[in-house]
Amino acid sequence: MSSTRPPLGGCPHCGTEIPDYRLLIEYETADGPSVFAECPSCEDVVTPA
Repeated sequence: MSSTRPPLGGCPHCGTEIPDYRLLIEYETADGPSVFAECPSCEDVVTPA
């Protein structure tokens, strides 16, 4: 049984899948939870799509 979490989503700039360990901050909005993460490819801080 694996304990790894699924990827956070894709980078909106380059499309690279962002793994969960790249998570920088998770916060609540009126529309639900959101995150900022660092893309492993382009190294931008993004909200994964």
